[in-house]
Amino acid sequence: MTWPAVRLARGRESSAVRRHPWIFSGAVNRVEGDPDLGETVLVQAADGRFLAYGAYSPSSQIRIRVWSFEEDRPPDADFLRRRIAKAAARRRPLLQGPDAAARLVHGESDGLPGLIADRFGSLVVVQLLSAGAERHRELIVAAFAELDGVRTIYERSDTEARSKEGLEARTGLLWGEEPAEEIILEECGRRFSVDCRAGHKTGFYLDQRANRTVLEDLVRTVGDGPEVLDAFCYSGGFSVAAAVGGAGRLTQLDASEAALTLARRHVEATEWAGQLEQIHGNAFGELRRLRSEGRLLDMVVLDPPKFAESKARVERASRGYKDINLLAFQLLRPGGHLLTFSCSGRVGVELFGKIVASAAADARRDAQVLAQLGPGRDHPVSLAFPEGAYLKGLLCRVD
Repeated sequence: MTWPAVRLARGRESSAVRRHPWIFSGAVNRVEGDPDLGETVLVQAADGRFLAYGAYSPSSQIRIRVWSFEEDRPPDADFLRRRIAKAAARRRPLLQGPDAAARLVHGESDGLPGLIADRFGSLVVVQLLSAGAERHRELIVAAFAELDGVRTIYERSDTEARSKEGLEARTGLLWGEEPAEEIILEECGRRFSVDCRAGHKTGFYLDQRANRTVLEDLVRTVGDGPEVLDAFCYSGGFSVAAAVGGAGRLTQLDASEAALTLARRHVEATEWAGQLEQIHGNAFGELRRLRSEGRLLDMVVLDPPKFAESKARVERASRGYKDINLLAFQLLRPGGHLLTFSCSGRVGVELFGKIVASAAADARRDAQVLAQLGPGRDHPVSLAFPEGAYLKGLLCRVD
């Protein structure tokens, strides 16, 4: 088959040689042929050497997302089927039981750029976030339908990433049975209700599974019913972990009344006997109010939404992260613990650490990092694609 070809400018092939899956517009010298949105193109060095096969996106700064660096492996139906099956097989140990959940495909880190898939029992929720994934949607759906036990495939391609690729938002049933309004998920003994049709992302933050267990174990180890604040609580995942661990008092803070309602349901379902307080409002303002009231806590969890959608917003996002972390340090009793996170891919691990350290210094608190936190094994990060490490966190103890 003859593929449209994209010839890179001289000296701009180094990232592809290192197997990085993104080719930016500034690296392109010329395009041979007239590739459609998402069509597979042959990527060549300036001297014509083969570099990769990738999906072409004429309106995106990421002009090409690489499918394959092997000349004998173009992205046909068999290629996609094998990649999806391989990614799913790697997660099989995490999917024991009818209500278990895990990420099946993690985009570029699984060699499937722009494709996200989370499995909740027999349901697979997919996000087709790139032009290439969109172009191959039928092949992708067929590959997921072949997996054992899958009865429903539902689409949640309703993120900003689609617009950057020149694509409209899409949601709805792709294959199989219509999903239930609420799906029950069991995670390390913790149970949650998931709404895949209207919940955040694919319905639940599976990437925080391991960190919820960190909090549960910490609460249990500290003992004596510590007081825990779960800020940006959404559906109360960290609250449930704290309740199961034996917290004495829980405070849930979120700007969404619907999220708080669900968060309360999840905590009450644990039959926890502690005291629950809910605060509906902006986290920045409410944390300041708690500080002005002289409130002191044993543990604070900060799990905010993405603050930096682009490189241009990193400076503003950094100020936001510093502000909420400074407030959290000021709210902690001596010996208290802070679990703080950033899901902004543009804010790297090193920068985030500096932000938290600066916040502690401005709060005049001495703090130690007890652990670097991140997603679980179902969210791998390719060594060739460090951008995949979007979720980072710190467990800190203050004096």
